Amino acid sequence: MKYLIIIEQTATGFSAYSPDLPGCIAAGSTRDEVEREMQGAIAFHVDGLKAEGMAIPEPSSSSSYVEIPA
Repeated sequence: MKYLIIIEQTATGFSAYSPDLPGCIAAGSTRDEVEREMQGAIAFHVDGLKAEGMAIPEPSSSSSYVEIPA
C-alpha cells in the first residue's frame, strides 16, 4: 500500500503525518530522515492495528497543487 504523507519544515527539522492514519507521525532532522522515520512509523502503526484486530485503512488521500498569480 502507498500512503500519502505530509512533510512540514519545523524550527528544528521536519515533521510528517499521514491523513489516512490518524495519530501516525514522525520527526527528523532532514527531509530524508523524516521520510525514513515515517515509513517505519506507518509499518509500526499498521502492525499495531492488525494486532488489535482492527481494520487497516485503505489509502484514500491525494494531493494536488494549485497555481495562483504572484
